[in-house]
Amino acid sequence: MPKKIDPAVKDRAVRLVRDHRADYPSTARAIAAVASQEGIGRESLRRWVAQADIDAGQREGKTSEELAEIRQLKAENKRLREDVAVLRAATTFVRRGNQTPWAADLGIR
Repeated sequence: MPKKIDPAVKDRAVRLVRDHRADYPSTARAIAAVASQEGIGRESLRRWVAQADIDAGQREGKTSEELAEIRQLKAENKRLREDVAVLRAATTFVRRGNQTPWAADLGIR
């Protein structure tokens, strides 16, 4: 399970990369330097910087708000599908009346 990083640490690391991009030949080198300095994984920091660029409109992609909304809608969709499955099972049970499931299959009332 991924460990939770304090948002202040995340924001500081992203800010450091943005501030020092010009000091390095590439963004990847800036990320590597800040990651080792802050004790953060390079790939994690790379993803944070990329998402911050998307949120700032500097890069194409889905913003954090859009991703949160998609996650919420997927969870709601899953819950609604489960509700529909329960209602279908209840409808089938009510249609059969007081018969046991095996009696209905055999045509016994």
